[in-house]
Amino acid sequence: MIRLNGPVLTGPDEVRDGAWVIGGRITFERPTGPGLDESTLEGWVLPGLVDAHSHVGLDGQGAVDAETSEKQALADRDAGALLLRDAGSPADTRWIDEREDLPVIVRAGRHIARTRRYLRNYAHEIEPEQLPAMMAAQARLGDGWVKIVGDWIDRSTGDLAPCWPLEALTAGMAAAHAEGARVTAHCFGEDCLPDLLTAGIDCIEHATGLDPGTRARAAAQGVPIVPTLINIATFPQIAGQAESKFPVYAAHMRALHQRRFETVKAAYDEGVPVFCGTDAGGSLPHGLVVSEIAELHAAGLPRTAALDAACWSARAWLGRPGLAEGASADLVVYDADPRADLRVLAAPRAVILRGARTSG
Repeated sequence: MIRLNGPVLTGPDEVRDGAWVIGGRITFERPTGPGLDESTLEGWVLPGLVDAHSHVGLDGQGAVDAETSEKQALADRDAGALLLRDAGSPADTRWIDEREDLPVIVRAGRHIARTRRYLRNYAHEIEPEQLPAMMAAQARLGDGWVKIVGDWIDRSTGDLAPCWPLEALTAGMAAAHAEGARVTAHCFGEDCLPDLLTAGIDCIEHATGLDPGTRARAAAQGVPIVPTLINIATFPQIAGQAESKFPVYAAHMRALHQRRFETVKAAYDEGVPVFCGTDAGGSLPHGLVVSEIAELHAAGLPRTAALDAACWSARAWLGRPGLAEGASADLVVYDADPRADLRVLAAPRAVILRGARTSG
């Protein structure tokens, strides 16, 4: 049994005076009974952080082996990210669910992309008429999410372009929703957003193309964004690599990067829900959730809002409990209040997963 001796943040503005971990669960009432050995852990207690755009089982070349997937998951865990929304992976990572020492993963199946319109070895590549059946299939394979690629470079025009016509999107969303899944979409540019919102998208990844019109629609429809700002930081490099062959695309990517903070702040100010995701597992390493929280704050979100994007609200959005009576004891302990200084997040005093102390 572990006595959590310090402020327990059950919400952005909700603090309980201590708690206990027993039998892998959290309780706010002191356990009683014979043979209970109590150790004490001092510090500020938060629910395990959330990386809402992660790719365990994936690297720049495609699917990776179990050993590499394990290292990815451990890197996230040690950074305090104990709940991951896997936004598409070609690898079967279900074995991770049997490991008590690895984070909880909410999966979206495998990416669904237009033929020859995405990264090689990542996605099921199909044509529009196949979209509804594939979305239904991935909904059945995932944990309540489906991931589609909404736009990518069209080499015939030399710029970002939507991947799907509205009719296919509408039918695909309906098929996924009928299976009880929500749908999220990779989206860099502006042009794919109106049709995605019309078709009933449930989340937008990256969302660098939001403009006043689509931002207002996302806010009105309650459609969240996961900006992945540490991934958007790579846009100038991508543009440089594409410059000689696709100059229009390169200029577009630089423009999206230049206004990335303004885009996120405007969405937040208008009431669009914003959640934290790193896009780890493609070109980026795992374990960067704290860096993404810092980027959200740099974009203009208040400290507590940036933290909430990876904590209490993110867990509620994914349907997973935080620090509630009887919930799984998945939590992180810090030396000071991260709401006052986000730099505290970089050095957890302890990480506890399913009631077991994994570090600190």
